[in-house]
Amino acid sequence: MHPHEIPTVDPREVVDEVLLDVRDHDEWTAGRAPKAVHIPLYELPERLAELPDARPLSVVCRVGGRSAQATAWLLAQGVEARNVEGGMLAWAALGLPIEADAEPPRIL
Repeated sequence: MHPHEIPTVDPREVVDEVLLDVRDHDEWTAGRAPKAVHIPLYELPERLAELPDARPLSVVCRVGGRSAQATAWLLAQGVEARNVEGGMLAWAALGLPIEADAEPPRIL
């Protein structure tokens, strides 16, 4: 699947939805969307059964590269998915809510 064929969604449209966050553990603990579920990209194949039930499933990473890979892979598995445009950097730039394991939340 070519990158421009991957469905995308504006972060403002999914602020109240459950997201799949595919970033690494340190990125997750530093700052994330409040309703996100964390499954790092490299763990996705073996953790497919743990996906949130939301469809379409919105997938996020830092800037959109890893989440685009995850979205393409999920689509190939028959999961209706879409990539959150601009990732968590865009999320934060828009002033959308962020939570973290330690204060203050930040996007790595």
